[in-house]
Amino acid sequence: MEKQIFWNEIEEGMEIPSLEKIATTRTLVEWAGASGDFNPLHYDIPFAEASGVGRPIVQGALKRQWLIQLITTWMGDEGTLKKFSCKYRSIDYPRNMKTMTEPEDGETWLCRGTVKKKREVDRERLVDCSVWVENGNGEITTEGKATVVLP
Repeated sequence: MEKQIFWNEIEEGMEIPSLEKIATTRTLVEWAGASGDFNPLHYDIPFAEASGVGRPIVQGALKRQWLIQLITTWMGDEGTLKKFSCKYRSIDYPRNMKTMTEPEDGETWLCRGTVKKKREVDRERLVDCSVWVENGNGEITTEGKATVVLP
């Protein structure tokens, strides 16, 4: 965390600092192990081809976690994530691996967000935010909403 953000510093319309992400085929396998999501759409090329998606796809839950990382980093240690939801709008494909540790060139995603509304409810200082994942073409592939409580 860079610094703690406070409710009185927030203005509607302000941008949340963006977060850049890369997903490789290795990332998908690591996420599968961590999350227990072993759907072969995320790692098995023949299965993905036969399913009509063409090749393995990035897990929606991984993109959701990118957005949660975006918002929780921004709100700081003293903030609380009160509510979060997201919708998956289109498929994202990972980069293949060039070597055991180096990915091939390919897609980089940008997680972004803006403050939609700030309000006080029952003595809680709430901030409603819109968050999303953009692919390299600037298309939104995952969009979400978050409400945080700030000091």
